[in-house]
Amino acid sequence: MLRRSKRRSWASTWRACLSKQARSPSWKKRGGSVPEHFSSSLAGKRIVITRAAAQSEALARELSARGAIPVLLPLISFAEPDDFAPLDRAIAKLQRFDWLILTSAQAVRAVMQRAADLRQPLVRTDSQLRVACVGPVTAEAVRRANLSVEYVAATHNGVALANELGSRLQGKKELLPRSDRANPDLPVALKRFGAQVTEVIAYRTLRSAETNLDELKQIVGDRADAILFFSPSAVQHFGELVGAEKFRTMQDTMAITAVGPVTANALGDAGVNRAVVARDTTSASVVQVLEKHFAAAKAAPAGAKRA
Repeated sequence: MLRRSKRRSWASTWRACLSKQARSPSWKKRGGSVPEHFSSSLAGKRIVITRAAAQSEALARELSARGAIPVLLPLISFAEPDDFAPLDRAIAKLQRFDWLILTSAQAVRAVMQRAADLRQPLVRTDSQLRVACVGPVTAEAVRRANLSVEYVAATHNGVALANELGSRLQGKKELLPRSDRANPDLPVALKRFGAQVTEVIAYRTLRSAETNLDELKQIVGDRADAILFFSPSAVQHFGELVGAEKFRTMQDTMAITAVGPVTANALGDAGVNRAVVARDTTSASVVQVLEKHFAAAKAAPAGAKRA
């Protein structure tokens, strides 16, 4: 049991435990014994999470609670934009916008941090600014920042958000802070509905320097049961590391999983056409989808090909 101490917060204690477990997993062959007290189909499964530890705590907790073995393999990292000027100008004039469109929790963190650095209140009391989010994870990050959320897209991708808002965007000024590698589809969709879009780079998406190549070899050697991807950038980087052909054949032996429809499309473009897809990006939903997948695999006839 994790206990709160005076010197270490619960979060830091959990990160230490998670780091020890997830960064140094037992890479025995799959199919070993499963503790009897775990009834989940995830018990004993090695689940690779391709995000950094700081972003993976909730999901790793959910997996561990079901007897799974979370393995951290961060593929991407985030950095400040090369030039803050466009973002700074947008924050300074935020009250002139009608909508602030946020597509990820990282975008929320980047904007909030920069506003704090500038000592600039993000929303003034006289502002008519409304906030729209892609997915409940992004919305929760906004609420934790003490901002109100006007709209959350029912389908977890940016184009869906534009389609759902539809005519409400006509003639409205939209601020869209996001990654330097973000998909161009969203601003195109917003403009199609008559929005005046100001797109600024809030952060850069980079290849992670923390990727453990020894663990990567174990994963490629079929010692994992599932690998989770959270962004097209992670899909692209993994494909570059292991090679396109190996990436495609891995779906025969493990559950290659896309978190969100945009990532699912990226896997399809990479030739992974039998991915497990979690349409909802919350940790609980990801775990539920994985449990359903492994339960179905267990019930399938011996020798049946992975769906």
